[in-house]
Amino acid sequence: MIRKRYHIPFLFLFTVSRLLLLHPMSDEDNSTKLVYKDCAEQKLHDPSGIFSQNLKALLASLVELSGQKAFSTTTSGSGENVIMGMFQCRGDLSNPACCSCVSKISDMLERGELCSNLAAAARVQLSECYLRYEVVGFEQVPETLLLYKVCGPKQVNGIDGFEKRRDLVFGMVESGVRNGGKLFYTVNSSQSFYVLGQCEGDLANNDCVDCVKSAEDQAKIECGDSTSAEIYLHKCYISYTFYPNNGVCCLSPSLPGTTLEKISSLPCFDLI
Repeated sequence: MIRKRYHIPFLFLFTVSRLLLLHPMSDEDNSTKLVYKDCAEQKLHDPSGIFSQNLKALLASLVELSGQKAFSTTTSGSGENVIMGMFQCRGDLSNPACCSCVSKISDMLERGELCSNLAAAARVQLSECYLRYEVVGFEQVPETLLLYKVCGPKQVNGIDGFEKRRDLVFGMVESGVRNGGKLFYTVNSSQSFYVLGQCEGDLANNDCVDCVKSAEDQAKIECGDSTSAEIYLHKCYISYTFYPNNGVCCLSPSLPGTTLEKISSLPCFDLI
């Protein structure tokens, strides 16, 4: 399986360290397994402890909000000490499940298991949610910046019509996020594909469509004829799995989450 991480430009040329857990996870851990993390290597000078206090307060607020909704942003501190934070959960999660996922990230950050407690910025992606924070002054990056990819180890190997069928279900996802303001859409189709598309909760419909299209293009470029792929951009995510000779009704790969105002999916079919 091909996994690749991409450098995220931060103001002041902060560099980013990343960690991918490579050991196998048990089934019970799959819902909140670590996909990737980005940690600013620069440590803030915090002799008064203000940053640490603000970060702790920020994480507590995000955890509280995650018990009420699937996406939220908030700040902590004032003036030059402001920290912005946000979280996003997969669209089909219940509020308690979302809170549990966000709480796991918060706990790991507070214990310093993922990043330094004084890291100026961090982004942590679990399979069903993600959380990020940054101090005031960080440069904004493009919505379609490629952050991370996972390409499945298996190739299509000459199956006729793979690309055409993939393009068809990609089009279904685009239509799903375009029509009715859906920021989360799944396709479980007779084309032998399970596809999921998700956008961050503050994107407009048209911007969401553009982001999803960019993710689809990246999947084609980066993963080629792989039978599965996960593509993480700054503001959206897509995943697909191709089942050439199997029914996929009710199959759902472990998929990280972003917000989701509405959920829509097509009926299940026996695949041919």
